[in-house]
Amino acid sequence: MGYITQLRGTLAEKAPAGIVIDCGGVGYGVTVPLSTFDRLPATGEAVTLKIFHQIREDDEALFGFATARERQFFQSLLGITGIGPKLALAVLSGLTPRELAAAIAEGDVRRLSSISGVGKKTAERIIVELKDKVDPLEALAGRGGEAEEAPPALRDAILSLVALGNKAEDARAMAQAAYEKDPKASVQDLIRLALRK
Repeated sequence: MGYITQLRGTLAEKAPAGIVIDCGGVGYGVTVPLSTFDRLPATGEAVTLKIFHQIREDDEALFGFATARERQFFQSLLGITGIGPKLALAVLSGLTPRELAAAIAEGDVRRLSSISGVGKKTAERIIVELKDKVDPLEALAGRGGEAEEAPPALRDAILSLVALGNKAEDARAMAQAAYEKDPKASVQDLIRLALRK
């Protein structure tokens, strides 16, 4: 059985509870998180969304996302015991993918449990289950745009330290400390400085 992974058409209806995309005369009802809803065009304009098509024995549902990364986080959240589509959407409505990555990488239970419907235990479960799936640069960006402004040498050093087996948050802290000591250091020198610690 096939499933839908993307929809491109005209935005026929738009409400926070759900939207309708007209694809060649067929209207598809799609549920979206607020992060995607905020980026939708006006009704009547063209729209393209990444889709997660959930098929159950007695039900089918379409969930739409502005980016593949949002959809990926949604699927990862659904894989955690006790998290269904409604709660996964709430998480993505409360935090951008970058902010979510940062909260997971830093083990920020408080930030995650500030989302409506997410308790302390669920927040802890999200961190444990998704920690290995977070990109260290994405997590760095979620702390206030540092990744975009971070020099290439620092970013490459973080990635290299992760590749050497360090946890994302440790790699970031090690590379940042090395960079603060010598901002003009090469990638290799940053890695050496970081590993000395």
